[in-house]
Amino acid sequence: MLRLTDFIIDCPDPMKLAAFYAAVTGRPVKQGSDEEWAGIRFGEVELAFIRVAGYRAPQWPDGEHPKQFHLDFEVDDIEAEQRRVLTLGATLKQDFVGPEGYGWRVYTDPVGHPFCLCRNKGVTWTDQGPVWPDRLD
Repeated sequence: MLRLTDFIIDCPDPMKLAAFYAAVTGRPVKQGSDEEWAGIRFGEVELAFIRVAGYRAPQWPDGEHPKQFHLDFEVDDIEAEQRRVLTLGATLKQDFVGPEGYGWRVYTDPVGHPFCLCRNKGVTWTDQGPVWPDRLD
Protein backbone atom coordinates (compact mmCIF):
# COMPACT_ATOMS: atom_id res chain seq x y z
CA MET A 1 0.00 0.00 0.00
CA LEU A 2 1.20 3.49 -0.81
CA ARG A 3 0.13 6.54 1.19
CA LEU A 4 1.02 10.17 0.80
CA THR A 5 2.28 11.29 4.21
CA ASP A 6 4.10 14.59 3.64
CA PHE A 7 4.30 17.46 1.19
CA ILE A 8 7.68 19.01 1.95
CA ILE A 9 8.57 22.61 1.11
CA ASP A 10 12.14 23.90 1.13
CA CYS A 11 12.68 27.23 2.90
CA PRO A 12 15.21 29.27 4.88
CA ASP A 13 13.21 29.30 8.17
CA PRO A 14 10.78 26.38 8.75
CA MET A 15 9.12 27.80 11.87
CA LYS A 16 8.49 31.18 10.26
CA LEU A 17 6.98 29.68 7.08
CA ALA A 18 4.96 27.14 9.09
CA ALA A 19 3.55 30.01 11.17
CA PHE A 20 2.51 31.80 7.96
CA TYR A 21 0.65 28.74 6.62
CA ALA A 22 -0.80 27.97 10.06
CA ALA A 23 -2.32 31.46 10.05
CA VAL A 24 -3.51 31.06 6.43
CA THR A 25 -5.17 27.68 7.05
CA GLY A 26 -6.24 28.07 10.69
CA ARG A 27 -4.41 24.87 11.63
CA PRO A 28 -1.73 24.70 14.31
CA VAL A 29 1.95 24.12 13.77
CA LYS A 30 2.67 20.53 14.80
CA GLN A 31 4.09 20.07 18.29
CA GLY A 32 7.77 19.13 18.13
CA SER A 33 8.45 21.38 15.13
CA ASP A 34 11.78 23.17 15.28
CA GLU A 35 14.27 25.29 13.33
CA GLU A 36 15.04 22.42 10.92
CA TRP A 37 11.62 20.85 10.30
CA ALA A 38 8.11 22.16 10.98
CA GLY A 39 4.76 20.73 10.01
CA ILE A 40 1.00 21.29 9.82
CA ARG A 41 -1.31 18.24 9.79
CA PHE A 42 -4.18 17.90 7.31
CA GLY A 43 -5.69 14.54 8.24
CA GLU A 44 -3.22 11.89 7.07
CA VAL A 45 -1.02 14.36 5.18
CA GLU A 46 1.43 16.83 6.67
CA LEU A 47 2.43 20.07 4.99
CA ALA A 48 6.06 20.20 6.09
CA PHE A 49 8.78 22.83 5.88
CA ILE A 50 12.47 21.96 5.88
CA ARG A 51 15.48 24.26 6.25
CA VAL A 52 17.69 24.42 3.16
CA ALA A 53 21.03 26.20 3.28
CA GLY A 54 21.40 28.65 0.42
CA TYR A 55 17.66 28.56 -0.34
CA ARG A 56 16.77 30.26 -3.66
CA ALA A 57 13.18 31.37 -4.01
CA PRO A 58 11.23 30.56 -7.17
CA GLN A 59 10.59 33.59 -9.35
CA TRP A 60 7.16 32.89 -10.82
CA PRO A 61 6.57 33.02 -13.75
CA ASP A 62 10.31 33.15 -14.57
CA GLY A 63 11.42 29.83 -16.08
CA GLU A 64 15.01 30.17 -14.85
CA HIS A 65 13.85 29.75 -11.23
CA PRO A 66 10.54 27.85 -11.73
CA LYS A 67 7.82 27.46 -9.13
CA GLN A 68 8.06 23.62 -9.08
CA PHE A 69 4.74 23.38 -7.17
CA HIS A 70 1.95 25.55 -5.84
CA LEU A 71 -0.91 25.20 -3.40
CA ASP A 72 -4.55 25.98 -4.19
CA PHE A 73 -6.94 27.06 -1.45
CA GLU A 74 -10.67 27.12 -2.29
CA VAL A 75 -12.36 30.03 -0.46
CA ASP A 76 -15.91 31.29 0.09
CA ASP A 77 -14.99 34.98 -0.06
CA ILE A 78 -11.92 35.74 -2.15
CA GLU A 79 -11.83 39.45 -1.22
CA ALA A 80 -11.87 38.78 2.54
CA GLU A 81 -9.27 36.03 2.22
CA GLN A 82 -7.06 38.24 0.07
CA ARG A 83 -7.05 40.96 2.73
CA ARG A 84 -6.17 38.34 5.35
CA VAL A 85 -3.29 36.67 3.45
CA LEU A 86 -1.81 40.03 2.43
CA THR A 87 -1.85 41.08 6.09
CA LEU A 88 -0.06 37.82 6.96
CA GLY A 89 2.77 38.59 4.52
CA ALA A 90 1.66 37.21 1.13
CA THR A 91 2.23 39.19 -2.08
CA LEU A 92 -0.36 39.34 -4.87
CA LYS A 93 1.21 38.41 -8.21
CA GLN A 94 -1.63 37.95 -10.69
CA ASP A 95 -5.43 38.13 -10.77
CA PHE A 96 -7.57 35.74 -12.81
CA VAL A 97 -10.92 36.51 -11.13
CA GLY A 98 -13.66 37.34 -13.60
CA PRO A 99 -16.46 39.91 -13.28
CA GLU A 100 -18.78 37.35 -11.63
CA GLY A 101 -16.24 36.78 -8.83
CA TYR A 102 -15.05 33.33 -9.91
CA GLY A 103 -11.48 32.37 -10.76
CA TRP A 104 -8.21 32.54 -8.86
CA ARG A 105 -5.47 34.86 -7.71
CA VAL A 106 -1.79 33.96 -7.56
CA TYR A 107 0.22 35.04 -4.50
CA THR A 108 3.64 34.25 -3.12
CA ASP A 109 4.29 33.37 0.50
CA PRO A 110 6.95 35.29 2.47
CA VAL A 111 9.80 33.25 0.92
CA GLY A 112 8.54 33.24 -2.67
CA HIS A 113 6.51 30.02 -3.07
CA PRO A 114 3.39 30.64 -5.17
CA PHE A 115 -0.09 29.71 -3.96
CA CYS A 116 -3.59 30.50 -5.19
CA LEU A 117 -6.84 31.55 -3.61
CA CYS A 118 -9.59 30.06 -5.77
CA ARG A 119 -13.33 30.57 -6.00
CA ASN A 120 -14.88 28.02 -8.33
CA LYS A 121 -18.48 28.34 -9.52
CA GLY A 122 -20.75 25.63 -8.14
CA VAL A 123 -18.53 24.52 -5.26
CA THR A 124 -20.44 24.11 -2.00
CA TRP A 125 -18.94 23.56 1.43
CA THR A 126 -19.94 20.81 3.84
CA ASP A 127 -18.56 19.64 7.18
CA GLN A 128 -16.43 17.18 5.17
CA GLY A 129 -14.98 19.89 2.89
CA PRO A 130 -15.79 21.19 -0.59
CA VAL A 131 -18.19 19.39 -2.94
CA TRP A 132 -17.25 19.96 -6.58
CA PRO A 133 -19.87 20.01 -9.34
CA ASP A 134 -19.49 17.11 -11.79
CA ARG A 135 -16.36 15.84 -10.04
CA LEU A 136 -15.83 12.37 -8.65
CA ASP A 137 -13.98 12.38 -5.32
